[in-house]
Amino acid sequence: MWDPVKYLDYADLRARPFHDLVARIPAEAPRRVVDLGCGPGNLTAGLAERWPDAIIEASDSSPEMVEAARSRGVDARVLDVNDWVPEPDTDVVISNAVLQWVPEHRDLLRRWVDLLPSEAILAFQVPGNFDAPSHALTRALARTDEWAPRLAGVVLRENEAVDSPLGYGTLLADAGCAVDAWETTYLQRLSGEDAVLEWITGTALRPVKEVLHGEDWDRFRAQLARKLDEAYPPRPDGTTWFEFRRIFVVAVVA
Repeated sequence: MWDPVKYLDYADLRARPFHDLVARIPAEAPRRVVDLGCGPGNLTAGLAERWPDAIIEASDSSPEMVEAARSRGVDARVLDVNDWVPEPDTDVVISNAVLQWVPEHRDLLRRWVDLLPSEAILAFQVPGNFDAPSHALTRALARTDEWAPRLAGVVLRENEAVDSPLGYGTLLADAGCAVDAWETTYLQRLSGEDAVLEWITGTALRPVKEVLHGEDWDRFRAQLARKLDEAYPPRPDGTTWFEFRRIFVVAVVA
């Protein structure tokens, strides 16, 4: 279950890739703009400001996120991204930090390109930091003798969950698209105690939190916090540097 409140911790920093992605979308007056995986809707609202005459279609697989989006005035619905089918007037599709949760998303991208109208724009970004200490240490701890039995079946993403800019560029160019693909590593300056732990609690640690409860969850967090403090030592002023690599793609359908 997604926690909209926890997800919005560091909301400004989490929003940077979304804004950078949208800034590269070359659409002047789209008829319909779709936000797949709209989350709590705090970013979806900006799409209406960018394209005030467009129909804004928003969805998320999490009922909690959709409820939060609706509370912000976003007309969102609960929908699994695998089940989405574009309306004939869909000119822009945006997927922000969603496809890494969909193992078959490469096939999904091909299907969307086949269904979208000519000159429609497909824009998405995914995390590219699954080999970073924040994620590698989480996986290593989950596989220890203490935690492996409790976390059997929990999927913690590895780098194979996403492709490189070259991989996505090749896939979509072969599908006939004009492709702009790139990557960016943001150097985030986080504040507060156990800053990296708090950052990943709202995202990468979500599958663990769904299984562990009470004292087990507190103990796992405490063990991981010690490891993360060694990998990401706090600065004398109490802040912590965190490298945040993202992969971006903007593809125009032929």
